[in-house]
Amino acid sequence: MDIRLLSRPELPTPAAALARWLIGKTLVREHRRGRVSGRIVETEAYVVGDSSGHAYIGKTARNASLFLERGHAYVYFIYGCWHSLNVSAGRAGVGTGVLLRALEPLEGIAVMSRHRPGVREEDLARGPGNLATALDITRALDGHDLCAGGPLWLGDAVRPRRRLGTSTRIGISRERDRVLRFFEKGNRSVSGPRNPRRDGVTPA
Repeated sequence: MDIRLLSRPELPTPAAALARWLIGKTLVREHRRGRVSGRIVETEAYVVGDSSGHAYIGKTARNASLFLERGHAYVYFIYGCWHSLNVSAGRAGVGTGVLLRALEPLEGIAVMSRHRPGVREEDLARGPGNLATALDITRALDGHDLCAGGPLWLGDAVRPRRRLGTSTRIGISRERDRVLRFFEKGNRSVSGPRNPRRDGVTPA
């Protein structure tokens, strides 16, 4: 599959604009077992000054990658169980990012299945922890430039995006009313609620 590497000037700011724009784009993992890729179908934005975001406490050794120029990977280990992948979303020195919540698998499905055995294809990268597990994304990739190729990178869309849905974010205890979750409507790999009448989703 021919996938064009995205350049940093293409990535919009601020975080909410980037989170919306990334829906339908491609995440590519050049793994030792072969290329793995998927369409980004669900994201959440964590904006400047957001008390639910990791950057809110200021720059630390753990969250330093969130303060890199937009287009870098911020990978963290959560709940002692799994990793999650974020894309830094601001200017250098400004802590803000986009959580990648779900992918629709495209390439390397056998590799994903090896990492998540017994799971249906549409569920392989459904949810941020599952996404990182399926693509073998760990803290070793924290800080990696996603616009420079290498083991993990962002690619252009391989087909047109369907309608975009928006809602409040999932699994947070602060600033819960912000409408900063974005997803492709009707995609079976989306991890959160997909019924507008149940979760308040509005068309974007």
